[in-house]
Amino acid sequence: MSNAEIIGRKNELEILNKTLQSAEAELVAITGRRRIGKTYLISTAFKSNIVFELIGTQNAPMNEQLQNFTDQLGAFAKSSLHEKRPKSWNEAFRILRVYLEGLQNLEKSKKVIFFDELPWLAGQKSSFLQAFAYFWNSWASRKNLVVVICGSAASWMVQKVVNDRGGLHNRITKHINLEPFTLSETKLYLESRKVFYEPYQITQLYMALGGVPFYLKQLDPKKSAIQNIDSLCFSKNGILTEEFSRLYPALFAHAENHIVAIRTLAKKKQGMTREELAKNGKLNNGGGLTKVLNELLLSGFITETFPFGKKKKEKLYRLTDEYSLFYLQFIEKLNPKTGEIWTQLSQTAEYRTWAGYAFESICLKHISQIKKALGISGIFTKSSSFFQKEPEGVQIDIVLDRADFIINLLEVKYYNSPYTISKDYADKLRQRMWRFQAFSNSKKQVNWVFVSTFGLMQNEYSLSLVTNSLTLEDLFTP
Repeated sequence: MSNAEIIGRKNELEILNKTLQSAEAELVAITGRRRIGKTYLISTAFKSNIVFELIGTQNAPMNEQLQNFTDQLGAFAKSSLHEKRPKSWNEAFRILRVYLEGLQNLEKSKKVIFFDELPWLAGQKSSFLQAFAYFWNSWASRKNLVVVICGSAASWMVQKVVNDRGGLHNRITKHINLEPFTLSETKLYLESRKVFYEPYQITQLYMALGGVPFYLKQLDPKKSAIQNIDSLCFSKNGILTEEFSRLYPALFAHAENHIVAIRTLAKKKQGMTREELAKNGKLNNGGGLTKVLNELLLSGFITETFPFGKKKKEKLYRLTDEYSLFYLQFIEKLNPKTGEIWTQLSQTAEYRTWAGYAFESICLKHISQIKKALGISGIFTKSSSFFQKEPEGVQIDIVLDRADFIINLLEVKYYNSPYTISKDYADKLRQRMWRFQAFSNSKKQVNWVFVSTFGLMQNEYSLSLVTNSLTLEDLFTP
């Protein structure tokens, strides 16, 4: 296995390495959103072990997919013996079996077969999944093989493969859901591409693009973070100016309601209940909405949050895909694209409002790093938000309810210098804490923790109010 060219993905690589060492056949399912690096991970990690690879073509008919199969098999076999296109997937898998049985050392060293973009291969009436299930159950499951199936439509993969009740029921031996890079992985990835930024600039990029490798790959090392955002998102030929229009249709059949849900959630940064989403988006609050929400959750575009002290039915759905939010907040509204827009916008009040929310979302995705910085990695902790409308609005960004009888209230601040707590602000923090304590009726000790870009300026208010002050450096820990 070749790991040297792969940034991060430590846990995933351990799983993949175990499949090569296993004494049994392995059927591995890889899921994750578009552009997240699934193909790169498998192609690189198993580079010297892959003996056949096939990628599905979007919206292509079965005969075209079968022709691609024939071409690929000929390339891997280095032979013209397989030039005739099979008439069905059953026939294709019989041909594949003959090829694999003819390989030298099949039983001595593990071989890898890779089917990429499986949902596109398994189109309607193609019978691909039935043929694949028979191939696995009748032969491949007893051979020295690792069969990898991969797809960006995470919900389809989970429903049709991972949780299948038919021929593939309980056949998946490993399931990896590939997630965006963390901040520390983003830094390592950029450095591997000779892009050297300080944490503040990396955070600026992350708030707009997220930890999506394909997006980060487009950065010009000669430009600053703001200049790169300008050229990728606001120039006429920027590669991300129209990415939103392609993103959801490539993942979901009939993506119209997915896009409506995303657009609706973007209007309320703190999130919406299911009922609010259905009402504001004019969506039918039935099984169709359940399917849309599950697919968006599994693909990592939205997250479920449970406000402190609320019932399960009051959970909030929140848009946490950085690029989608950035597109709807800025890119879509700024046509025609003229370039150098972000340089100007980054000085506005609208930018500061967006940045505060985007940074809060980053913190929510890096709770494990926050816990590590607080020295509580081993303590069971529930994270949530807190909002109380009456008698006057009170909001706490993140609440960490710890099993060691402490509750940390996290105040998140995105600022371009160390933040100073004034007397008025200190009074507001005390009021928020009192309101929280009255609402929760908890006997636990309640502390304020600040998470800010460059930390706090020490003064009498910070020293008397704040138990811990975390900075960007803490979020960048592995």
